[in-house]
Formats: sequence, C-alpha cells, structure tokens
Amino acid sequence: MSMQAKGLLITMMGALLVVPDSLFVRLIDADPLVIAFWRAVTSGTAVLVGVLVWMGPRAVSASLRTGWHGALYIVVLAASGVLFVMAVSLTSVANVVIIIATMPVFAAIFSRIFLGEPISRRMVLTMLFVIVGLAIVAYGTGENATASRSGDALALLLTVSFAAALTAVRRVRDVSMVPAVPVAFLASAVILWPMVEPMSIAQDQVWLVLLHGAFITGSSIGLALGPRYITSAEVALLILLETVLAPLLAWAVVGEDPGRWALAGGAIVVGALAVSNAVALLRRR
Repeated sequence: MSMQAKGLLITMMGALLVVPDSLFVRLIDADPLVIAFWRAVTSGTAVLVGVLVWMGPRAVSASLRTGWHGALYIVVLAASGVLFVMAVSLTSVANVVIIIATMPVFAAIFSRIFLGEPISRRMVLTMLFVIVGLAIVAYGTGENATASRSGDALALLLTVSFAAALTAVRRVRDVSMVPAVPVAFLASAVILWPMVEPMSIAQDQVWLVLLHGAFITGSSIGLALGPRYITSAEVALLILLETVLAPLLAWAVVGEDPGRWALAGGAIVVGALAVSNAVALLRRR
C-alpha cells in the first residue's frame, strides 16, 4: 500500500468515526456539561495512553513548551468539546456541522492577518459562496423547531476560535501537537468536574458514554496520523464527510429533520468547499 493510500484510509477512518459525535449528544440523556465531561475523560484518557506508549512522555512535555502558540491551541481545544456539545444541545445537528465546515475560510483569513499569507482568488470565491450558504442556514434557523440562534452562535464561536488556534500553532509546526490533545481534553474535564454531577448518567446509558469516548478516540488518532501522508486539500475533502453524513444520521436515527433551508445552505457550503479543495488538489498534482 502506498503512503498516499495509507493516509487516505487512516484519515477517512478518522472522519467517519467523528460522524456520530453529535448523535451521541442527542442519545445520551444527561445535562450537556455532564456529556462534555465524560466525552473529555474517556477520550482524553485513551489518547493519553496511546501517546505515552507510542511517543513517550517527552513528546508531551515538548508540546507544552511551545509558548503562547501552543497554550492557545490547548485552551481552545479544551473549550471546543464543551462548545460543541452545548451547540448541538441548543441547535440542530445540521446547523452545527455546516458552520464548523467553514473553518478553512476563517483559517485563511487569520493566516492573511497574522502570517501575511495571501488569499487566493479561489479562496475569495469560496468565501463568497460560504457566506451565502451560511446566510441561508441562519435564515432557516427561525423556521426549524430544533434550531436556535444561540446554538448557531456557539458553533460559530467554536469555528472561529479553533481556526485562530490552528493558525497560531503553525508557528510551531516543527513540534508535534498530537500529545497536546489529551492534555487539553483532560484539562477540560478537570475544569468541568466541580460544575457537574458526573454520576448522574443513568446506568443503562453508561455503554453509550463509553462508546462515545471510543469513537472520539479513534477519530482523534485517525485525524492526527492520516494527514501526515496526504495533502491538506485531501484532508479537507475527507473531513466534509461529517458535514454530509452527520445530519443524515441524526435524521435516520432520531428523526431530526434538518429543514429545507439547512439542506439548501449546507449544499452551497459543502459544494463550494468541495470544489475549492478539489481544484487545489488538482493544481498541486
């Protein structure tokens, strides 16, 4: 198997494993902060064990010595799990994943502002289509019983802040930030602990909590390892799988209709990002 095929397979596995993330938030009958706590504990512990076994404790300490760039990444990553769970609990799954899919657009803007990287004509056109798609999604929020503007706002906050963190961490690209992932997850759990009642999870739902953590662990590993072997355009295309499949999965399992406006806006956002990434991939090849 070639390195590219290996990277595509691993990254696709990571992208597919993150698809049910929002569905688990729907299925687990508990306070959103409790769900976020156990999501962080289970996946953070599992990923930390993997990092210590395969990379060693020095890799963890190296990621913690990356200055404010690494610190920003860890803080935002720690907050992202909470923001994601809260957003899904307040608005529709479709709205959340569509908004998160726009992260490359914000990353391009931050790269222009803070790193001085030019924004290509391709990305400008992509941004225009994405803005139109998001406007349609926002318009439809008022007509969808499962959607709310507060949840959309949290999803947008998550997207913008994570794009900023990814831009900052590019300053320390010579250091692997994979070991920082479990540090962020577990730090989030420690902060949440005094605010929640961890044992309020119903006994018959413990298996859902553990399965949720297993999926996030597998996704974190796949999305950390796979991109080492393929281009960023290929990674971006594969990650769009969540945007397409997560709302369909929620629709099929819990009957959550994304609504016609979310479908229309989402189609524009996903289509624009897919075409943009495909063009970038073809040009590179």
